[in-house]
Amino acid sequence: MTLNTEQPAAASESAAQGMTVVARTQAQLVLRRFFRHRGALVGMVLFLLVFLLAFTSIGFGPIPGWWDKPWTGSGTLLNRGKPTLSLWPFSLGEHPFGQDNIGKDYFALTMRGAQISIIVAITIGIVATAIGTVLGAIAGFYRGRVEAVLMRFTDVMITIPVLIIAAVVGKMAGNLGPYFMAVMLGLITWTGVARLVRGEFLSLREKEFVESARAVGTSSKRIIFKHILPNTLGVIIVSATLAISSGILLETAISFLGFGVKSPDTSLGLLITDYKSAMITRPWLFWWPGIFIILIALSVNFIGDGLRDAFDPRQNRVRD
Repeated sequence: MTLNTEQPAAASESAAQGMTVVARTQAQLVLRRFFRHRGALVGMVLFLLVFLLAFTSIGFGPIPGWWDKPWTGSGTLLNRGKPTLSLWPFSLGEHPFGQDNIGKDYFALTMRGAQISIIVAITIGIVATAIGTVLGAIAGFYRGRVEAVLMRFTDVMITIPVLIIAAVVGKMAGNLGPYFMAVMLGLITWTGVARLVRGEFLSLREKEFVESARAVGTSSKRIIFKHILPNTLGVIIVSATLAISSGILLETAISFLGFGVKSPDTSLGLLITDYKSAMITRPWLFWWPGIFIILIALSVNFIGDGLRDAFDPRQNRVRD
């Protein structure tokens, strides 16, 4: 009996010709993995909703908002300041989050606190990531005495509890405004980013493409910025999201201790501090800012988790 091997081969060839192979860039693969990560999508949508609610409701700077009650001033206390929010049938009422002790609208106060907390957290994340990236890159690339000095300084910073340093910095910079305080806090929270970036640079500087660049006389500056740094973007971006999440918790902690944002401005941590005594009699004054702190921190953590999986091709949670 003679087997016909030409037909299966022809079928395989025609099937291969019918398939269209789409070559994707690294950026497209990262985006594809990120948008297939359910937790990251939930976190991104949640953060955008909180961000838009905070910055569009009461406005920001010269831009007015759609909520008609200011977060400053006072008013008449109605029904002991109880929230008028109704989920079914849905209705915001006059004061959906209630009123504080002097009749301020607590929805407007919470939105102002969310604005300041988000701005402070993002500023801390940007400053800490920038400093950590620069120091980690220099230490990992040049090594030797440069690495020894920078890493020993980093180790000293790590041994000191961040909350203690942040409380001292917040005490000194709190009266100068939340933005200056955020920059100062970013100057002391870069150590984790620096160690991660240093580790990546130590690994990448020994790769073949870096050795090839050195062999043709490429300058160290060009090797750092054109060859190594682009390959560490994944670690840097993920570290930035984690720094933002840590930043809002740090701001909340020092504001709760009385060393953060100062009155007449406010933040979510300061609102919890101001009304912690009302937790039993009027718990909504305590729970609303706490809920928003949890929402912001969780959403940023979910985004960071999705970015980590998207940038790391070894992750098996999300298929390409």
